[in-house]
Amino acid sequence: MKNWWKGTLLVSLAAALLLAGCSSSAKEGEKPEKIRLDYAFYSPTSLALKKFGWAEEAFKKDGIEVEWVQSQGSNKALEFLNSDSVDFGSTAGAAALIAKDKGAPIESVYIYSQPEWTALVAKDGGPIKDVKDLKGKKVAATFGTDPHIFLLRALSEAGLSAKDVQIVNLQHADGANALIKGQVDAWAGLDPHMARTELESGGKYIYRNPDFNTYGTLNVRSEFAKNHPKQVEQVIELYEKARKWTLENPEEAAKLLSEEAGIKEDVAKKQLERNNFSEPVPGSQHEKAISAAGEVLQTEEIVKKDTDIQKLVKELINPKFAEKVINK
Repeated sequence: MKNWWKGTLLVSLAAALLLAGCSSSAKEGEKPEKIRLDYAFYSPTSLALKKFGWAEEAFKKDGIEVEWVQSQGSNKALEFLNSDSVDFGSTAGAAALIAKDKGAPIESVYIYSQPEWTALVAKDGGPIKDVKDLKGKKVAATFGTDPHIFLLRALSEAGLSAKDVQIVNLQHADGANALIKGQVDAWAGLDPHMARTELESGGKYIYRNPDFNTYGTLNVRSEFAKNHPKQVEQVIELYEKARKWTLENPEEAAKLLSEEAGIKEDVAKKQLERNNFSEPVPGSQHEKAISAAGEVLQTEEIVKKDTDIQKLVKELINPKFAEKVINK
């Protein structure tokens, strides 16, 4: 698996470079011509920000264009950040750590949610009852994302490792479909696909652990943060507007997620119920959660053996922008 992971990462990064657009970064102190933001169904606040045009409105007076790119998973968001296709990308904290370890020039500057967005799912009535039953079985997961990392941590806790299962690298929606069709024995799920599988397709949870879900982090390219700190603060202010709207309008937020993701409202509500939007400023609790994931990733040789995990996490988590905006 170790070599497959490295090969997958190299192919993904090469593909991302082919997709890269022109950089939006002007020189330090100059305003950028464009700010490129991602949106994702696993980040409900990003959907609100995109839907209502708040970013376009805020930056229009400065003559700055806003461009939106959809991320289908943390792996895609990190590809876009690596290839300079976006300036801000939405990922799980542990996924950002993997990328940072491999040299990605990114910083996590905002927490868009504390989710329970991943768990291990099998078919209801099937033979898989718990994590130990996965030995020798096929498990779908998207490499480099929180569900993949969640799977590794669950296996470790059960006395197993990635070598004891066959991990099938599928994008999140494809993993759900593979489980439903019986092509894999289990799936490391991600909302909203996981909630839909639970409510509509006979999926059952064989393992849940909210503490193994790392936080949803908004990451910025380090070059952009260095050159355009004012715009980083403005983006965080906009995310705060979207976060407060989501908290104050849960019914409308569920409807929006339903419309954007093409899912039923009860599925959207289930996803939103599993998100805590109360701690947007990166802090010690986020560092602790990501560090714990990093230790398992190091055991599996996805993070380099000689990496100082604590130091790497400190380099990744940058709270200064959010502290300035939110605590002012």
